[in-house]
Amino acid sequence: MAGLVVVMADQFLDPSKGPDQSGGFQVSPTYFIVLFFAGFLIGGAGHLWQSKTLVAIGVLFVMLATLFIPLALAITR
Repeated sequence: MAGLVVVMADQFLDPSKGPDQSGGFQVSPTYFIVLFFAGFLIGGAGHLWQSKTLVAIGVLFVMLATLFIPLALAITR
């Protein structure tokens, strides 16, 4: 099992062994990271203050940052 993990890690950590990075996805990940952590902070605050609205906004921000915006950008480019 440990050998399999080492082989998989070697494949992922060595960029020369992976697929070519071609394509026009030239968007900085900073915006996604900030939106992701803002969603966690807002959702956490919603849990502390027992506000369903803040929790929902936090979940929405996390989903936007991890799924919907990158998917929309990939489809439109």
